[in-house]
Amino acid sequence: MSPPTDSLPIDLDLLSNAELKRLVVKQWEDLAELHRVVAALRDEIARLKGGPPRPNIKPSGMEQATDPKPPSGSERRTRGDTRSKLSIDEERIVKVAAPPGARFKGTTSFLVQDLVIRRHVVNFRRERWLTADGRMLTAPLPAGIDGHFGPELRRFVLAQYHQGQTTAPRLVTLLRTFGILISKREVVRLLNTGHDGFHAEARDVLRAGLASSPWITVDDTGARHQAKNGFCTQIGNDHFTWFGTTGSKSRLNFLSLLRAGHGDYVVNAAALAYMRERALAGHVIARLAEHPDRCFADQAAWNAHLEKLAIAAPAPVLIATEGALWGSVQAHGFLRDAVIISDDAGQFNVGQHGLCWVHTERLVHKLDTFTDQNRAAQSTVRTEIWQLYRDLKAYRCAPSEQHKALLAAEFDRIFTGKTGFVTLDRLLARLNANKPELLKVLDRPEIPLHTNGTENDIRCHVTRRKVSGGTRSDLGRDCRDAFLTLFKTCAKLGISFWDYLGARLKIPGSAVIPPLPELILARARPP
Repeated sequence: MSPPTDSLPIDLDLLSNAELKRLVVKQWEDLAELHRVVAALRDEIARLKGGPPRPNIKPSGMEQATDPKPPSGSERRTRGDTRSKLSIDEERIVKVAAPPGARFKGTTSFLVQDLVIRRHVVNFRRERWLTADGRMLTAPLPAGIDGHFGPELRRFVLAQYHQGQTTAPRLVTLLRTFGILISKREVVRLLNTGHDGFHAEARDVLRAGLASSPWITVDDTGARHQAKNGFCTQIGNDHFTWFGTTGSKSRLNFLSLLRAGHGDYVVNAAALAYMRERALAGHVIARLAEHPDRCFADQAAWNAHLEKLAIAAPAPVLIATEGALWGSVQAHGFLRDAVIISDDAGQFNVGQHGLCWVHTERLVHKLDTFTDQNRAAQSTVRTEIWQLYRDLKAYRCAPSEQHKALLAAEFDRIFTGKTGFVTLDRLLARLNANKPELLKVLDRPEIPLHTNGTENDIRCHVTRRKVSGGTRSDLGRDCRDAFLTLFKTCAKLGISFWDYLGARLKIPGSAVIPPLPELILARARPP
C-alpha cells in the first residue's frame, strides 16, 4: 500500500484513459488493504472486550475438488446384515392369543437394541483377622477398586467428559438422575486425579510418533489457562495425535515441546548446524563447540553455561538455546529424517519443513477483486493451481524423475508469471519464495500435501474450549490434553475409547488393549 500524500504528484488532466484506469484500480487496491487493516483492528478490539469475532471465510474445498470422481456406473454399497454384527444377550418368547383352529408355525425374530444404565452399589465386607503378633490383617479390595466410586462409573465420567464433550455440572446432574450420590467436587477429582498412567502413556505416544514417523503435521489454537491467553499445539499424523498447552507459540516453545517430556539441552552436530543456519555469530558457535561440556540437565544448567561463556545478548542467547533444544530433539532420536508440515506459521519452520497447499491456495481464493480483469486473472490462477495440485497428488502415487522436472517447471510458470493484477502478482512472487517447501513432496512423495488431518484433530480441542472455556489448574490442563491425545490416537488406531478406558481402569471382562506407543511403532514399521 502506497503511503498517503498531501497532494497529487501528477496532473490528472495529462493522463490517458488507460493510465487513469490503472490509477483507479491502484486506489481500489489500497482501499481494500485499508479495509482489511480496519477489520483486523476491529476484531482485536472485539476480542479484548470479550465480544464475538468476525466469522471465518469458508475454505475453498481444494482437496475435495481435486479428488478423482468415482465412475458414474458404480453400484451403491449395500448395508450389511445387522443381526450378524450383534450378539444376543437375551431371548424372550412373545405369546399371542390364537383363535380356535389356528396352527402353530414357529416364531419370527425381531431384534431390539437397548441400553441398561442403573446404579449399582456394592458393599464389600472385608474380613479382618488379628494375628498372633497383634497385627490387624484386612482383606484387600478387588483389582480396579480405587476409592468409593467404581471403575465403571469412572470410565463413564471420563468418556462423557472427553469424548462426549459434556461439562462437569451436567455430569453431576446426569449421575444424580441415575441415583448416584456425588458432588461436583468429586466429579472434578475423578476427572483430574489419579491419572499418572494416562499422562505417561500420552507422553509416550508423542515419543513413539516422533521417533517413527516420516512426517508430522502441526498447528496451534488459542487456549485460556488461569484467566490468561495461551496456546494449544497439535502434533500428529495418520497414526497418532498429541496436544500440549503452553503460554507461548514461539519457535522456542515448539522446540521444547518436540523434546517430548525431556528437559535437557544438547550441543551436538545438529545443534551447531541449526545455529549456523540461523546465522549465529561464528565466534559464539566456536565457544560452544570447543567447550567440553555438551549436555545440560535443565534450563538452569544451560543458562549457567551461557553465562560462563559470556553469551549474554538476547539474540545470540535465543538462537543458541533453540539450537540446543533442536540438538536434544535429535539426540533422543526424534524427527531424524521427518518432514514437519505446517500452514506457514514461522514457529514451525525447523528441520525439514513443508507447506500446506490448501492454505497456499486459500490466499489466492481470499483476494479482493474489483474489476472483471482482476476476477478473470484470479480464476485463471486458481484453476492452474488446482491442476498442479491434482498432478502432485498423482505424482505421489507414481513418482518419476521426468514427472518431477515437469511439475517443477509448471510451478515456475504459474508463480513467476504476470497477470496484470498487481496484488495477485505480488502474492504469487511471495509464494514463489516458498518453492522448496511447497515442492518438498517431489523429494518425499510419502508426505501429504496439506494439513487437513491436523485441522480435523484440533477441532475437538476447540469444541472443549467453547463448551468449558479455559482451565483453572495445571492438573486440569494436563488431564484435558492427555485424554484428548489418547482419545484421538485411539480413533486413528481403530480402537474404541470406551474399551481403552476399560482396559486401563482394570474393569473385569474388558478387552485387552496393548500400550498405544507399541501400536504406533508397529504401524510405522515396514511390512
